[in-house]
Formats: sequence, structure tokens, C-alpha cells
Amino acid sequence: MSKLVLVVDDESKITDVVADYLRASGFAVETAADGPSALARSRARPPDLVVLDLGLPGADGLDVARELRRGSSVPIIMLTARGAETDRIVGLEIGADDYIVKPFSPRELVARVRAVLRRVDGVPTKAERFTVGDAVFDLARREVTIAGRVVGLTATEFDLLVEFARQPGRVFTRAQLMDALHGVDVDSYDRTIDAHVKNIRRKLEPQPRTPRYLLTVHGVGYRFVEGT
Repeated sequence: MSKLVLVVDDESKITDVVADYLRASGFAVETAADGPSALARSRARPPDLVVLDLGLPGADGLDVARELRRGSSVPIIMLTARGAETDRIVGLEIGADDYIVKPFSPRELVARVRAVLRRVDGVPTKAERFTVGDAVFDLARREVTIAGRVVGLTATEFDLLVEFARQPGRVFTRAQLMDALHGVDVDSYDRTIDAHVKNIRRKLEPQPRTPRYLLTVHGVGYRFVEGT
């Protein structure tokens, strides 16, 4: 069965072109032109991924993303205006998996959709379950538990955290972590990783302001502790 992508944008030319390219690439597509319609469609027929413009009438894209995240980990790719850095930061911290800046190539958007869905559907190529201290990573179920508590992560957050945890103690630069996301241009928005790390810490750490697991190495990047 084809993956269902919900495309949300109030510019009909954009939704029409994006929908055509996605359908030509084998996806099923639904569209919405405002926030309330997007939420109604996502409840009636849960999509496999949402392409979400931030500048929507009725309820803006950030409100829609927050509402989606209340009860779903559906992957979200944000459409943002050039220069709207604050919105991108907030969107990523809410839990969006990726972003693309307008104007954009429809082919690039399709590539981003494929990349995010590959992360969600990827078959583990290494040990399906491993432990670092009191953190347990179950790759087959795409689940992380800390001291027995399940940590709810988006697809991107999960993959970043696994990247850290596979090599505890190693310091990763932001560029190396962006490479691990497959398809995001690090030169365009280096703070993407910082936003994702902040969101992971909020969910993972008992005290996010004084992290215990995911540590900052100032001037370099981040590392996951070797033992907890």
C-alpha cells in the first residue's frame, strides 16, 4: 500500500505541484489549505507523513504541529519562508523532523519525504537491541527506555540519539550529525542539530538544564555519556 502524505499549504499552486510530484513518485496524497482542515484530515485518515506550511490561516503551522504532537509521532516536514529562522527553531523544538525553505524544488521535497520515511521504516543493520548504562535502545521497535521509562521521540530524534549512543563517549560535530540525517544541508541551517538536541533533552533528561546523558562539548558538538 502506498504511503499517505498530507500536504498542508494555503497556496493552491504549491499543493497542486507538490501533490503531482508525490503521486508520480508512488505516494498517496491528501491536501489541506488551513490548520483546522489539516487536523480534521489527519484524524479521519492518519497520514504517514505531513508536509506542513508554517504560515496558515485559521491555525498557523506551529499550532497544527503542536496539536499533531499531542497524540502522534507522525513525521513532519515544515515549509518555511526564507529568513524565518525563529519559526524553524520553534518548529524543530516542537518536534518537526525536517524543514525546507521556500521557494523549493518539488524534486528536493520528494527526496526529503523519502529520506524521512526511510528513517522511520529502516530495517536495523546492526544489533537490534543494545544498552548504555540505564538506557536501552530497541531498534526494531524504535523505542528508547531510560531506567524503565519509555521516551517518546520523533523519527529524527530517535535516529540522532541512536547515532550518539552507538559510540558512547565519542564527540560528534554538528556537521557529522547532519550527515547522519541524510538529506539536510548543514550549511543552510547549522542550528538544526541544536534544536533537535534541546528537544531530545527535554524528553530524555530528568533535569534538561543540567543534562546527565547527552552532554555539550563546547566549541565542538555533543556526546552521549559512556555510563550512567
